[in-house]
Amino acid sequence: MMYGPLLKEARLKAGLSQEEMAEKLHLSRSNVSRLENNYLALKVRDLVDWFQVTGAPEIAAAIICGVDVAAVMQIISTVSTMVVWALTT
Repeated sequence: MMYGPLLKEARLKAGLSQEEMAEKLHLSRSNVSRLENNYLALKVRDLVDWFQVTGAPEIAAAIICGVDVAAVMQIISTVSTMVVWALTT
């Protein structure tokens, strides 16, 4: 499963750098990068912590339940665009 882009998207939406994320998760910055690029296996505990830190536990649940990550990312993007539009009109 390609979870890396979803991890990165959640981190960026939370306004966190890789360094900040690493500190909060007690990981190295390079391991955060490896997770985001699918070069390191994602442990369940890291998955749960990642989405608690970023405030998006529903995305972790989607990954665990086997929801298509690309579909989730598209939904997140669409909803974000709609929220911005609603707030600016």
